[in-house]
Amino acid sequence: MKLIRYGSFEQEKTGVIINGVQYDTSDFGEDYNEKFFATDGIKRLAEFVEKNKGSLKEIPAGSRLGSPLARPSKIVCIGLNYADHAKETGAALPPEPVIFMKSTTALCGPYDEVVIPKNSVKTDWEVELAVVIGKKASYVEEKDAMDYVAGYCLHNDISEREFQLERNGTWDKGKGCDTFAPMGPFLATKDEIKDVNNLRLWLTLNGKSMQDGNTSNFIFNVAFVIAYVSKFMTLLPGDIISTGTPAGVGLGMNPNVYVKPGDVMELGIDGLGVSRQVAKAWTK
Repeated sequence: MKLIRYGSFEQEKTGVIINGVQYDTSDFGEDYNEKFFATDGIKRLAEFVEKNKGSLKEIPAGSRLGSPLARPSKIVCIGLNYADHAKETGAALPPEPVIFMKSTTALCGPYDEVVIPKNSVKTDWEVELAVVIGKKASYVEEKDAMDYVAGYCLHNDISEREFQLERNGTWDKGKGCDTFAPMGPFLATKDEIKDVNNLRLWLTLNGKSMQDGNTSNFIFNVAFVIAYVSKFMTLLPGDIISTGTPAGVGLGMNPNVYVKPGDVMELGIDGLGVSRQVAKAWTK
């Protein structure tokens, strides 16, 4: 299935996509949140849709799409997980995954505006595959890790490079600003993606190709990453792990290229749709 949420920000209703058509599932009575994933919600939703597929109402055309899952307990990100991206930024290949956190308040919809933060001069883009956890995971073995996956989303890991790399402290400063985690357009359940470690992902800026990579070039694949992260923190149902970005970010260009008000980012991943964000300047 393909799960969506639609409507006003933080007041989203639930839905699904069937044969390209968006249908409301509000009568299912649950948001796509931690409790939903923890209680076999995907299976129960599939049964609800099958039982009611003749009476489901289409979502009004032009409705805003929000993040396809409600705000999770955490968004965990993996840095430098593609060799070409590490090289372009001048970083050594990591001997084990680099972990940082992205604020859950950064979460927004796939077509929402991205706000360039106050005093930012180095806002950047990063197309990434996001993995949604389906059940509580702690000290998971790599061979079992895929059993903990609910599905996958397209994610733009927006980053402010000065905040991230030039200010004292952790990367998190440049990762968690409001609107810095456009997610979706939909959550594809695990069965929708045949080989998560062989997906093309791409991003354009104002129509110009910037990133064009493939998850086959991961340094650490999805199963390894899930198992690794679970050794340092308990992953809860609905949590997101964003798996890193390929080469082509603004930081890696000479001269650097950063997002300006009015710039348009379009991005996509095989089987996970396409999103589009327009950048705007911060205002009070």
